[in-house]
Amino acid sequence: MSRQRAPRYGLSLPNRGVLFGATSADELLAVSEHADASGAIDSIWVGDSLFAKPRLESLVLLAAIAARTRRVRLGTCCLSTFPLRDPLFLAAQWAALDHVSSGRMILGACVGGSLPREKAEAEFAPFKVKLADRGPRLEEGIAILRRLWTEEHVSHEGRFYQFRDLTLEPKPVQKPCPPIWIATNPKPELTRRHVMDRALERVGRLADGWMTDNTPVARFKERWDLIRRVAREAGRPTGSMESGLHLMVNINDDRNAAFEEAVKFLQTYYSPAMTRDYIDGWLAYGPPAAVLEKIRAYVDAGCTTPILRFASWDQKRQLARALADVLPSALALSVPA
Repeated sequence: MSRQRAPRYGLSLPNRGVLFGATSADELLAVSEHADASGAIDSIWVGDSLFAKPRLESLVLLAAIAARTRRVRLGTCCLSTFPLRDPLFLAAQWAALDHVSSGRMILGACVGGSLPREKAEAEFAPFKVKLADRGPRLEEGIAILRRLWTEEHVSHEGRFYQFRDLTLEPKPVQKPCPPIWIATNPKPELTRRHVMDRALERVGRLADGWMTDNTPVARFKERWDLIRRVAREAGRPTGSMESGLHLMVNINDDRNAAFEEAVKFLQTYYSPAMTRDYIDGWLAYGPPAAVLEKIRAYVDAGCTTPILRFASWDQKRQLARALADVLPSALALSVPA
């Protein structure tokens, strides 16, 4: 008989929403405290970008949330500026966050540089980082972080970074080190096959978890199977690996009203060019049963960690409805082995 496990639900905070009145720093902290106290939310996540999609800076916000919560895990969904950040500073900052949170941090990393390309290039240009170097910088940075978190007297001679005999102190609370997930969702219609394969294989070779968004259920299952196969072939354990889906949610007994508010919110939050068809694929919306149905499809496909982002101007009410009307049933679902 195959072993099953219960899904662990995350809450993604709209830290870009402070720019257009959808939320505030105080509300984000209050929502975090409510989620933490609920017992139903396992993790809280914040997005990251500097100039392409500006928002409250992710590490600063996570530090504040860590100080206001006691139980939930905390992470980036995802750290799109990873290729721009000096891994020496990032290693020290993340170790400090792990202490402030008493060992609750998950580093969700990605190559960044999301579309449109001109915005990505504008964000990378001041740092003199080429978009073509995003993947190699991610891989080299992850290697540096893990060595600094676990070793003494670390020396490194890489393509992008060189240093000798460094010992990072204090080490993170989590042993051997905080988990690192890689977020990636290459679009088959926009991505060359070898680039897409390399992005997914990177997760299996290097990451402790995978994060994605707006991925059709069948594709999610196919990619998660591939990632775990690559990990097994690399001799890495897969039993503790997690798969996170960043899912937009709007709970409303009026399904049309739920969709219309979500469209307005997401087009404001990300881009007016975001199509209604794209949003429909990314969104769980309508009455609680409809939201649960979409979550269930991904859990059945192997999603261990659905991460819910409320596409709404009323974050507190959406969280209350999720806790009362969706999560009691969602927590009873089982992830197939």
